[in-house]
Amino acid sequence: MIELTLAEIAEAVDGRLVVGSSGATSATVVRGISQTDSREVAPGQIFFARRGEETDGHRFAGSAVDAGAALLVVEQEADDRVPQIVVAESTIALGRLATEVVRRVRAGGELTIVGITGSNGKTTTKNLVAAMAERRGASVASEKSFNNEVGGPLTMLRVDAGTRTLVAEMGASAEGEIARLTAMAPPAIGVVLTVGLAHAGEFGGIETTFRTKSEMVRDLPNDAVAVLNRDDPYVTRMAELTAARVRWFGQHPEAEVRASGIDSDASGTRFTLHIGDASRPVVFRVLGEHHVTNALAAAAVGSELGLTLEQIVEALEGATRAARWRMEVMGGRDGITVVNDAYNASPDSMAAGLRTLAQIARPGARTVAVLGAMSELGEYSIEEHRRIGLQAVRLGISELVVVGQEARNLHISAINEGSWDGESVFFEEQDAAFDHLVRTLQPNDTVLVKSSNAAGLRLLGDRLGEAFA
Repeated sequence: MIELTLAEIAEAVDGRLVVGSSGATSATVVRGISQTDSREVAPGQIFFARRGEETDGHRFAGSAVDAGAALLVVEQEADDRVPQIVVAESTIALGRLATEVVRRVRAGGELTIVGITGSNGKTTTKNLVAAMAERRGASVASEKSFNNEVGGPLTMLRVDAGTRTLVAEMGASAEGEIARLTAMAPPAIGVVLTVGLAHAGEFGGIETTFRTKSEMVRDLPNDAVAVLNRDDPYVTRMAELTAARVRWFGQHPEAEVRASGIDSDASGTRFTLHIGDASRPVVFRVLGEHHVTNALAAAAVGSELGLTLEQIVEALEGATRAARWRMEVMGGRDGITVVNDAYNASPDSMAAGLRTLAQIARPGARTVAVLGAMSELGEYSIEEHRRIGLQAVRLGISELVVVGQEARNLHISAINEGSWDGESVFFEEQDAAFDHLVRTLQPNDTVLVKSSNAAGLRLLGDRLGEAFA
């Protein structure tokens, strides 16, 4: 973070400065980044004490001070050993400070902000864009899936005077949230990947999802760029909603950044990347044909950032996985391949994972799909889990292992479709599923582990990867 005095921070967050017994003054400078978890605080950092549904960060203010926090942002006075700024709401204050820091860096330097949203693929695309941004100078990118009202500002606050690119993943669980993030860090390049049923239970339907995701491009000025997926009909509609120049990516013939000759197997995906009239072959080691869409989006951004086609291809070929627990290839003993893709799951990504499983299996070898629940689908949950069960059978997946009561409809659907002779099995608990798999997996099997993060199957995927390492 850039250097700011306590007085400047208090003004930015609309708070009241209390120096307490610290000996500090309003002119004291703070330069450490911000944290909302007292366990992650390092010396010199700012601790924002937030009230959550399960706990209250004010309870841990003392621990943050013990860890070396230089400043507390609180809703009520806490530990007076360090300066405190008292605000009405800590989460809002966090966003206000991020807004001010980004404003100052943009005014004083050459900061380019890239915002990325979509129902699927945000983190993968963010990681690919970050790898490209590093080639043009110092960059900051969202860590993990820091893309909400807390994670977004924490990422933004890491920029300083030398940062040339901020790559910000921007997610939402309700209308207005992406607009708030883009107001904090106005993108010069706004990317929309897909509009699907992820979080449909919270959004209330596909049209609400469309409106929410379109917030990424609605307020872009005419000197900005909207990078849009020409293959997604909902994203295509967003071209009518933005004043920005539109850059299309996808496999559609109208896409300026597109792919041809796509071929996938267990080692990754090969395709030819076209940017305008130029083209180059790409060996993309991120597993799954559906990730080509993310690669194309990243390539479009890389081109807008001024990278050459050779630099873009080099960055794509340097990626070995989408991210932790996202199409992560594990195992190897007896030719058994475990693909752990259980960090997130929506109907679209679940379907894509099953198609990938069917595509990458060795000829004549078995495919095993270990599936858990897809969260946050609301009224669509039963229908979408049933649809995935049907798809698993129709793709000819050799065995379906369904884990967790919330995913049971998936198992029932597979049985009703015709998977009745042990091809689909159901387990309430992960331990039972693990024991079954260790006992029954055969040489050369390919196993996909897929669920939403809340279902926790990523841990089962790790156990299987270790068991067959």
